[in-house]
Amino acid sequence: MTELRPETRTVHLPQPPMNGSRPITVPIYQTSGFVFEDPAVFADGMNRPDGAFVYGRLSNPTVRALEEAVAGLEGGTGAVATASGMGAINAVFLGLLQPGDHLIAQRAIYGGTAAMINDLVARFGMEVTYVPEDDPEALRAAVRPSTKLVYLETIANPVTQVADLPGMCAAAREAGLVSVVDNTFASPILCRPIEHGADIVVHSTTKYLSGHTDVIGGIAVFADDELYRRVWKFATHLGATADPFAAWLTLRGIQTLPLRMERHCANTRELATRLDAHPAVAAVHWPGLPSHPSHTLATKLLPDFGGVFSFDLVGGRAAGERFMSSVRLALLAPSLGGVETLIMQPATTSHKSLTAEELARHGIAEGTVRVAVGIEHVEDLWADFAQALA
Repeated sequence: MTELRPETRTVHLPQPPMNGSRPITVPIYQTSGFVFEDPAVFADGMNRPDGAFVYGRLSNPTVRALEEAVAGLEGGTGAVATASGMGAINAVFLGLLQPGDHLIAQRAIYGGTAAMINDLVARFGMEVTYVPEDDPEALRAAVRPSTKLVYLETIANPVTQVADLPGMCAAAREAGLVSVVDNTFASPILCRPIEHGADIVVHSTTKYLSGHTDVIGGIAVFADDELYRRVWKFATHLGATADPFAAWLTLRGIQTLPLRMERHCANTRELATRLDAHPAVAAVHWPGLPSHPSHTLATKLLPDFGGVFSFDLVGGRAAGERFMSSVRLALLAPSLGGVETLIMQPATTSHKSLTAEELARHGIAEGTVRVAVGIEHVEDLWADFAQALA
């Protein structure tokens, strides 16, 4: 290197060896590609997700560390990290479905997913049947020769219905269908859908896994190696894979996931219980409450009930808007799973693309307020809610 001119030496920078040590945390491998001495190793790495690192869209050490970490938490054989939660969902849908295929989805799902399904129906002639999330017999009755996939959410967004994962996944497997479960609201701390028979688990890693409202990402975890490799190949062609810095931020967040989930759930329990008894509140939707339709199922399936709930105020939409305009500590913002408490109205934000009929199917009223509870002191949160209700 000392013999090279500065213009060359500034391009070919030296890389320090580890000299018998290793970093405590996973480094950010902020490089677009990797150098080879063996052409055969280079070619092999282009064709499989567990080969040599070749090109950032295909593989990266930081991204693979995230994939292995989440696959381990979920009990999967492999994972594909993506640029967003919708990137993971789209990689699965588009990687596994063909024009004319039929899919079955639970009736209450995230608005972005519902919009994507509607787009698939409109553009590619696919068909969808919506069934209750806790009715395996309805799923069995909906199966057709063209049915390929079943889509569920562990805890639905935003009215928190809980899916009967053992029953629904068993019914899907009986029919030879691939079952996909969005586990974002539960995280692997509260539920591991593969243990209940799911084939694929998806997350928006933006939420609880990263946990600090500073990264956009997604991941799909696979129980089956063939499905894993099939979707990996499509995701790399689609260009939906994650970048190393986003993966590194998510890895950093995962290290405190169990502690944060414990606080999220404890705060939510207190707020939901108090709101449920408040005269200004018409209904509270959280599966930890005995009044919730999913409570019995949730107590069997989950050790706790999550950090998101929604509620309807007496007075409907206008009352909800007054409440959101009156809070001082909670933030009017999208997303969930961060350390801050966030509130929003799903009918005008996350589920705005749905018709009035579709909103009703999801159990969402015009005035429904969704609360993503943070890790602040619960008495400070309650004081804020109480003054806003007043």
